[in-house]
Amino acid sequence: MNRQLTVLGTASQAPTRHRNHNGYLVRWDDRLVLFDPGEGTQRQFTFAGVAAARVTDICITHFHGDHCLGLPGIIQRLNGDRVEREVSIYHPADGAEYFERLRYASVYGESTPLRPVPLDADGVAGELGTHTTLSVAALDHRITTYGYRIEEAERLRFVPERLEELGIQGPQVGQLRRLGELTVKGRTVGIDEVSETRPGQSMALVMDTRMCDAAVALARNADTLICESTYLESEAKLAHDYGHLTAAQAATIARDAGVGELVLTHFSARYDDVSKFVDEAGAIFENVRTVEDFDRVPLVRRGD
Repeated sequence: MNRQLTVLGTASQAPTRHRNHNGYLVRWDDRLVLFDPGEGTQRQFTFAGVAAARVTDICITHFHGDHCLGLPGIIQRLNGDRVEREVSIYHPADGAEYFERLRYASVYGESTPLRPVPLDADGVAGELGTHTTLSVAALDHRITTYGYRIEEAERLRFVPERLEELGIQGPQVGQLRRLGELTVKGRTVGIDEVSETRPGQSMALVMDTRMCDAAVALARNADTLICESTYLESEAKLAHDYGHLTAAQAATIARDAGVGELVLTHFSARYDDVSKFVDEAGAIFENVRTVEDFDRVPLVRRGD
């Protein structure tokens, strides 16, 4: 499995010298999912050493500029590179007008088939391969905003100790997986006797929102939560007024949801040093980190 987060931008409303507008690229096996391409995302791909033509899916949380103004460039890059496979673009349904404006922001030749997927309800929005779903939930921002969750289906895992106890080894293991049962020393062994189901890997992305139950539900038991933390708790009122989270609130979501790792991003330009975000969040949730532009974060299942 090849699963990794490549961070293209970590700023909030205003980019800085060191932080570009948002952009989060998730490699999930053979899919390359781009979340919230802010202004300058196409150039960030170049610096990150990733070919934009490899993008398979695009997810827009909401239509504030720092989360979508890079969409025209990415769409035109896909067409310019003659990408022939279909690319799905998920976005809030009530922002369809803005999507169309961004899609046709300037003149270009269309060759890449785009599949807009308007979102108007919580639940499964699409499939990323045969065993992975893309789900969404409405958050609490100033405009319609959706958080996203990638989740792999439950997997069957053989328990080595049970296999050894019953004398099942080598090619017999594959045979048992294919047939569901196997006769060993005159006894029929069902696959359920020597296996257990294991939750699939999952990650959630929560961008602009106030504290809300939907954010916790979306992140429930996720191995990784990528979460906005625009402000420190000293600016909690400002965060609430503008529909954002503090580092402490992001950590509270991670704790209440029981996630494996918390990745903080989307920092206000007022903060040059974000080490205090780890200090504030770490007092509530231990496994936390901040990210910089171009960081690469392995996405792993806890316990692996």
